[in-house]
Amino acid sequence: MNDDGQDRAKGGGCLCGAVRYTVDGPLRQVVSCHCSQCLRTHGHYAAYSAAIRGDLSIDGADNITWHQSSDAARRGFCGVCGSRLFWDNVAADYVAVAAGTLDRPTGLTTVRHIFVDDKPDYYELTDGLPHLPRGHDSGR
Repeated sequence: MNDDGQDRAKGGGCLCGAVRYTVDGPLRQVVSCHCSQCLRTHGHYAAYSAAIRGDLSIDGADNITWHQSSDAARRGFCGVCGSRLFWDNVAADYVAVAAGTLDRPTGLTTVRHIFVDDKPDYYELTDGLPHLPRGHDSGR
């Protein structure tokens, strides 16, 4: 896994508690995505960690609504409260987890920004992290 995060089990969930998840394995460090889909889905850019698909367990999975947002990926949100939880490229070995839905402390750090060519004009990126014009440079 690239950008290894914590190796202990981490939990998280939606605002109303109808969906809870556990990651029993490492979490990727956080990547901020500025693509037009994340902007429209989250109302701003989105911060995501990621977990190996087999390490993710979901309680309340029947409360997740999946939206096929592109040919390659779908987005999962709580059908009760609307919390955006997952970005899932079903062909990949990982599932991206919305970093804000993780229980604190996360022990994670934001490591880069992706799709900065799609970034709107109302904010600047001044944190000194790598800026990729499109998606990831490698890995997940």
